[in-house]
Amino acid sequence: MNKPLVMHAHSECHMLIKVSGEDTFFNVRDHQVPLTDRTAVLINAWEPHYYDYQPGAGPTLILALYIEPQWLATAQQSLLLSARPDFFRQPCIDLSPRNRRLADRLIAEMCSFGLVPKDKIMFLLLDLLIALIEDFSEWRHLMKLGAAVGYEGADARVRRAIEYMLRHLDDKDLIENAARACGLSRAHFFALFKHQTGMTPNIFLNTARMSKALNWLADKRGGTLGELSEELGFSEQGHFTRFFQRHIGAPPSQYQRVLDSYRQDKDFD
Repeated sequence: MNKPLVMHAHSECHMLIKVSGEDTFFNVRDHQVPLTDRTAVLINAWEPHYYDYQPGAGPTLILALYIEPQWLATAQQSLLLSARPDFFRQPCIDLSPRNRRLADRLIAEMCSFGLVPKDKIMFLLLDLLIALIEDFSEWRHLMKLGAAVGYEGADARVRRAIEYMLRHLDDKDLIENAARACGLSRAHFFALFKHQTGMTPNIFLNTARMSKALNWLADKRGGTLGELSEELGFSEQGHFTRFFQRHIGAPPSQYQRVLDSYRQDKDFD
């Protein structure tokens, strides 16, 4: 990518580790943090961030892990807390020699030319994840507090708005109607939503749209990109394509081609 991405968020916690190339930067909650050979970037679920490209910088290869809370909980139930927006203590951490070795082992297997057993990749992946979570997350403290997962503990009006937005992604006036659905003015709704979640309703809406788009493309559902655009509330397919590219750095057609190639080469599921 040769330009920054837009500010966005994910429903999963997010780990970024440099593989090779130049050092680079991400912006997490309006703070620039470096990604180098000796650092990693840890981003909480729903935490606003973006790739902060520096003009003239050379290429960087990055291992980007999006950790689904339900999947992580299969290793240890308490790690369902990774869905919380306060799971990691800080966005930029120093990699210990041990953690760097764990990352390099995973990267080496992922970049190898031969087929690698799925179980081996999962073993290496969990080794790295558990090491970083043990060193840099608040899961033990949150567990002792009996903390709620995700936004279960949020204001009822915010929960109602989130549920409304997730059900009406095709609504052209979704933000206004979500505010109306929970009985708030637009200004009060924006202030309450950001106070409770750490992001604006617009960022949450864009996150939900991207999540549905990625799932739709991954599942190879029937239909066209134009129909998907309409389902997500875009008046034209071109608007959706630009939206998608500004969030992940590639258009949906390229993303789908990569997935198709992966399925053919690796029997990907």
